Amino acid sequence: MAVQVLAIDGPSGSGKGTIARLLAKRLGWHMLDSGALYRLTALAAQRRGIGLDDADAVAKAALALDARFEGEDEARVLLEGEDVTLAIRSEAAGAAASIVAAHPAVRDALLERQRRFAQPPGLVADGRDMGTVVFPDAPVKIYLDASAEVRGERRYKQLKEKGLDANLDQIIEDIRQRDQRDMQRPVAPLKPADDAYVIDSSGLTVEQVLAECLARMGK
Repeated sequence: MAVQVLAIDGPSGSGKGTIARLLAKRLGWHMLDSGALYRLTALAAQRRGIGLDDADAVAKAALALDARFEGEDEARVLLEGEDVTLAIRSEAAGAAASIVAAHPAVRDALLERQRRFAQPPGLVADGRDMGTVVFPDAPVKIYLDASAEVRGERRYKQLKEKGLDANLDQIIEDIRQRDQRDMQRPVAPLKPADDAYVIDSSGLTVEQVLAECLARMGK
């Protein structure tokens, strides 16, 4: 692999986005939030009146996706020039992303776009199939996991801190349903790569997870 890639996979709420951004900043590498691409695709499709179950039409929207990542840590997300950073982080956006991500045609449409994020000096890729499909030759692969209850509590706190209404029991149930969809989809199901290091973050702090990831990289 010409550019070194660190692939971080795991279910929703496992903390992989936070860890990926911290690692990218620490290493001075680029960052790929692949989940944002699926959220953007779902949002673009909805704005065009496309049903999320219409695989071919959603795939076309994915191919034509006018999206940019800007600002510090490339965290500001633009869709057709509009800042949708907050819009794509809602629970509804996550559920919509899970639906479109189950379509093989949509995954194919976004595959090469994701691979183009691999630019010098390196890339931290965060997603659900980074180590299994998008970057199977990545020298270091991490699968970050946590219990549904812990992930639900984390998400609940995030939403409350943003001043948004949230129901903890519903969030946990939504997480379980999304896990089931992601793990059972016929193409690129959510699972650790055979050579991935599996880290359960349920009882770990962010600093402890970060240290373990760096250790796996020999840093």
